[in-house]
Amino acid sequence: MNDLARTPRQIGTTIQRARKKRDWTQMQLAERAGLRQATISLIESGEKPAKLDSILAVLAALDLEFRIGPRSKGHGQDIEELF
Repeated sequence: MNDLARTPRQIGTTIQRARKKRDWTQMQLAERAGLRQATISLIESGEKPAKLDSILAVLAALDLEFRIGPRSKGHGQDIEELF
């Protein structure tokens, strides 16, 4: 998995896809990440800002990592089509 995410909603969608790929419920992911199910729901919806430490806990539970790199030169519309 090597997804690009630039917005909270895109991060949430990426996390949701990874969770569903493992056939986990939000509750199962929450237990593995040490968070509440409601927090997972908020992260996946991308509607409210999530704490970075919560996102990192979720990524660790999914055996994923956070990387920072130069912004690609694609158009915003191209990136939105990924989600």
